[in-house]
Amino acid sequence: MNRHDVKPVGELTLRTLAMPADANAAGDIFGGWVMAQMDLACGIRAAERAKGRVVTAAVKEMSFAKPMKVGDTLCIYIDITRVGRTSMTLRVEAWAQRYLSDLMERVTHADFVMVAVDKDGVPTPVPQED
Repeated sequence: MNRHDVKPVGELTLRTLAMPADANAAGDIFGGWVMAQMDLACGIRAAERAKGRVVTAAVKEMSFAKPMKVGDTLCIYIDITRVGRTSMTLRVEAWAQRYLSDLMERVTHADFVMVAVDKDGVPTPVPQED
C-alpha cells in the first residue's frame, strides 16, 4: 500500500495551524511543538472518557517520519486502545494537511498513557462507559 493511501485512525480531536513562531529558521516546525499538541489532544479525549481530571504518565516511543512546515494544519487523531482501572492508553496520530492542499501526510504517532486523578492528584478509577 502506498503511504498516501493510508488514512488516519481514530477520532479527529484537534486541528491547529503551524505558525512561524513554532518553527526554526528553515521553516520546519519544532518536534516539541507537535508533541505538545498531541499531549493537549490526549488531555481532551482522556478527560472526556474519565469524566474528570487526567495527567500524562508516559509517552511510548515517538519518531518523526515527515516534517511539519509553517502554514501546514496539524490534525491530531486519537483512538483509545485500552482502559485500565485508573489509566488509559491512547493511540495518537499527528497528520499534516499541507498548506493550501488536500494532501494529508502522517508526521508521527505514539501511544500516550493517561491517568485519571482526583482533585488532590491521586489516581482514581476511570468510570465504566455508559
